[in-house]
Amino acid sequence: MTFTLTPRLQKFVLTTHIIFSVGWAGAVAVFLTHALVGLTTADNKIMSAAYIAMWLSCWLVIIPSNTGSLLTGLIQALCTPWGLFKHWWILVKLILTIGCTVLLLLHTNQIGYLAQTASAFASTELYGLRVEIMYKAALALLVLIAITTISVYKPWGLTSYGQRRLREQNQLRADNKPITKKSKILYVLLGLFILVILFILHRYFGGGMHH
Repeated sequence: MTFTLTPRLQKFVLTTHIIFSVGWAGAVAVFLTHALVGLTTADNKIMSAAYIAMWLSCWLVIIPSNTGSLLTGLIQALCTPWGLFKHWWILVKLILTIGCTVLLLLHTNQIGYLAQTASAFASTELYGLRVEIMYKAALALLVLIAITTISVYKPWGLTSYGQRRLREQNQLRADNKPITKKSKILYVLLGLFILVILFILHRYFGGGMHH
């Protein structure tokens, strides 16, 4: 059984991945703008509107875009010759994306709390939390820019695993033997494991405003 995508499907998945990734970065930039407005304004109505907009963009744009980018990235890695652990740039992108996803889900309740209570507190209240949300949004945007840069330049070459796999594949081709697909099955299992972890984090830490 093979998990390799056809060239047409590879283009479709790549296009979808780019759309989700660009949407994610754009939504985080808007989120950061709202965080700056919420932190600096003295008008309670504007502050309340800013934090409500942050909460809505988080649940309706950022989380779906983040999830779509992660899933399409995994599909690209698992179902194309690139692999998930063969190249350092893919491995670094995966770690950064998972880190952003976990931190995002862990902070959804804080964003929801600000959205619920912003109209009731003065502009000087909860200052520490509002600053934290703002600088973490800025950090997230920088990480997304870094991920995009890594995707374009593809630095660092093959990992030791990738080098070993390349030698094995070259040897198999020389011996006219079929290339094993066991590693791709392991990749799929790893992807499913990551999805389970993300689902658990979403259930327990990202319940939304009703928490």
